Amino acid sequence: MKNFFKNISSIPFYPFLFSAYPVMALFGNNIDEARLDVVIRPVLVFLFGALLLLLVFRLILRDWHRAAFITSMWMILFSTYGHLISFLLDKKITYSATYILAGWLLLATLFLSLAFRKRTKFSGATGSLNLIALVLLAYPLYQGGSVVVRNFNLVGRSAQAAPVQEMNSVNSEDLPDIYYIILDSYTRADLMKQAYAFDNSPFISKLEEMGFYIAQCSQSNYMRTDLSLASSLNMDYAQNLSDKFTADTYNRTQLFELLKHNAVRKTLEAAGYKTIAFETGFYWSEWDDADIFMGPSPLSSNLTSFEELLLKTTMLRVLVDAGRINAEQISGDHYRDRTGFVLDSIPELVKYPGPKFAFIHIVSPHPPFVFGPEGEATDPTDFLNADQKIPAKSYALGYTNQVTYLNSRLEQILDTLINTSARLPVIILQGDHGPWMQPENKRLWILNAYYLPGHNDELYNSISPVNSFRIVLNDYLGTDYDLLKDKSYFSPIPYIYDFKPFSNPCK
Repeated sequence: MKNFFKNISSIPFYPFLFSAYPVMALFGNNIDEARLDVVIRPVLVFLFGALLLLLVFRLILRDWHRAAFITSMWMILFSTYGHLISFLLDKKITYSATYILAGWLLLATLFLSLAFRKRTKFSGATGSLNLIALVLLAYPLYQGGSVVVRNFNLVGRSAQAAPVQEMNSVNSEDLPDIYYIILDSYTRADLMKQAYAFDNSPFISKLEEMGFYIAQCSQSNYMRTDLSLASSLNMDYAQNLSDKFTADTYNRTQLFELLKHNAVRKTLEAAGYKTIAFETGFYWSEWDDADIFMGPSPLSSNLTSFEELLLKTTMLRVLVDAGRINAEQISGDHYRDRTGFVLDSIPELVKYPGPKFAFIHIVSPHPPFVFGPEGEATDPTDFLNADQKIPAKSYALGYTNQVTYLNSRLEQILDTLINTSARLPVIILQGDHGPWMQPENKRLWILNAYYLPGHNDELYNSISPVNSFRIVLNDYLGTDYDLLKDKSYFSPIPYIYDFKPFSNPCK
């Protein structure tokens, strides 16, 4: 212990703590939106930058303490510039980027001159700076740790509100492979025709030729992905899953846990199924503890959404605002790579021994618009106006482009699953909600297609996702779930549990 305090007082390690802090603090503030591994690459980059600066200034100043001081100050300036710009924008305060940049460069120069000042001694401040850096870093680490502990405490009991039943005895060789494919924002053919003058009937006809049942009047149960998936995977309405989902709250921790460790997953795992899941870019919809979890390497892939957000908090914001760095395009490249990875990987799943349950959430045709109709790369910024919003005409173009590409890929993928699987495949192809910029009721209209060999007669035109797995488990695993009345709800942000019911006029 004595040596520990001696090291804190004498060894200037605070530059590395100050360098890691901006990354960990940003992660702590977005902990429900990202997996922990997204910090690995940016932390390494920031630490390498600090090390490089420290070594250069050590050569110039010939003093570790002076080098540590100027390294820390420059890293702090580098990491806070974008935060100031964001604050001014949020508060609608008029500012001059030129003056702010000049002020930052002036501060950098003043800190440098202070480091060169012979009369100033820095060794005496090492202990205090080390301690300050440790205290700063402790808070985001506490944030992350507390969420991990809280989620751990929820595991195993979070889905108790869901209607899990015991299964009748079923020969494991007769169990089908189950593929649950969610296409984010994929709507019904009638809305595509009305809103975008886009004829999706060829794809729908192709699905029907393959043996799919298309629920032509289907609506999602909710207009949000998290609520929609938590409901479908727990085979019940969110209102029934927890007494904490009240109209005056907006905490989503338990909702995310219900989505991840849900009744369907638990039922199938108990029956001997292996689970397969994919990276989505949204931590709360990623089953990273599945038996097989697949995604591009975070160390080798393009800029992640978290890194794009981090980039805009730094001095690199200058290059972003000047158009020298297109952060949206870089982030779009990551979306494209991730979506392409999933589409390329689905046909390979037939090679995995079964029975298996694959949860496949594809964040498309939802923006950003990164695919043209032939799968060619598109720049998502091309669909933005001067206010960085997507106008209706651009949204229609980007959306239908991605639908066209997805359709062509899905025809091949589904054909592979149906015709090359060693086991009987059961496939649910479903939108989680409809597209943006539509009336509230039409944002509920979704593609809802089922491949249930021998059981299509149990489906009906207005079936909603809450009943999807009630039918699948009844038909293939011998459960005895009653079907629920199909209902749909809208809820606002941030009070996502303040539900407003919507009827379904289409029958």
